[in-house]
Amino acid sequence: MVKIADIELGEFPLLLAPMEDVSDPPFRALCKKFGADMMYTEFISSEGLIRDARESVQKLDIYDYERPIGIQIFGAKLESMQRSAELVEAAKPELLDINYGCPVKKVVCKMAGAGILQDIDRMVSLTDAIVKSTNLPVTVKTRLGWDDKTKYIVEAAERLQDVGIKAISIHGRTRKQMYKGNADWTLIGEVKNNPRMHIPVFGNGDVDSPEKALEMKNRYGTDGIMIGRAAIGYPWIFREIKHFLATGEKLPMPTVAERVAAAKEHLTRSVEWKGERRGVVEMRRHYTNYFKRLPNIKPYRLQLVTTYDVAEIFQTLDIIAEKYDGYYAQKQQNVGARG
Repeated sequence: MVKIADIELGEFPLLLAPMEDVSDPPFRALCKKFGADMMYTEFISSEGLIRDARESVQKLDIYDYERPIGIQIFGAKLESMQRSAELVEAAKPELLDINYGCPVKKVVCKMAGAGILQDIDRMVSLTDAIVKSTNLPVTVKTRLGWDDKTKYIVEAAERLQDVGIKAISIHGRTRKQMYKGNADWTLIGEVKNNPRMHIPVFGNGDVDSPEKALEMKNRYGTDGIMIGRAAIGYPWIFREIKHFLATGEKLPMPTVAERVAAAKEHLTRSVEWKGERRGVVEMRRHYTNYFKRLPNIKPYRLQLVTTYDVAEIFQTLDIIAEKYDGYYAQKQQNVGARG
C-alpha cells in the first residue's frame, strides 16, 4: 500500500498531473470517474493568492468527490509562499504540493517553478520553511535539473526528504528540454532505488499507454505514475492502465458515443463552474483530443470551436456520435485482423 503521510492510495497509484488551464474541477471530475487515484489542482500563483486575485482564488475550489486531492502552489518569495500555505490549508485539501517544475519563461525568470533548480540550496530552504508553516503534508513536483549539466535530482530529492516532504513526483526532463525529446526515467529510478529514500517517488513523462506504464513500473520500480498530457481529452487512460496492470489485457478503446458523452459532461461542468461564455471558450482546447484521428472531423471541430451556443455544441456532438458510430470498434477489428 502506497501512502503519502496517512493518505492511502492503493498498490500502484495513478496520479493526475497539475496542468495549467487543464486540471480544473470539470476535467478532474472525469479523470476521477475513470480511475485517477490522486489529483492536483492547476498550479496557483502564491502572489495571486495573497493579493486575492479572482483567478487564483477560484483555483482553490475543490469538491468532496475529488478526494484525495492536493493543491499546488508556486512562487519564489518566502513570505508569499508561507502565507499561501495558510490559505491552502484553509481550503482543506489532503496535501499541499510545491511546483518546482514549470518550465515557462515568465515563471522561471522569477526563480519560481523550474527556475529554482538553478539554486538547490534555495529550493531546500524554501521547502523547509513551507513544511514548518503548515499542518498539511507537503509534496514536491520537479524535474531532473536545470540542464544536462545540472541533473542533481538524486541529491535534491534526499535533501527535500530530509526537510520533511512526504512524496516527490519527478518529470524526466530538464528545464532546458521543456517538453521536447524523450523523458529520461533513469534518474527517476535512481531516486527511487536510493537506499536513503523512504518517501513515495512518482515518475512522470511520456506515459501514454498501458504498455508504457507497465514498462516504467517494472524497469524503474517507482511507487506510482503521474500522468499529464496523455489524459487530455482521454481520461480513460487511467482505467485502461489499471486494467492492463491487473489482467495483462487491453480494454477496447472508448466508442465515439462514449467520447461524446464525456465531452458533454465536461462542457456542462465547465459552464457550471466558469459561467457560460468562459466555460464554452475554455472547453475548446479539449475537442481535438476527444475526437483524435476521426477522419474528416475538421468541419465538425470547427463548429465546436466557433460557436458560443451550448445547445448548438450539443447538437454538433450528437451529429458526431451518429456519423462515426462504430468507427473505433471497426478500427480495432482491422488492427486485429492485420495482427
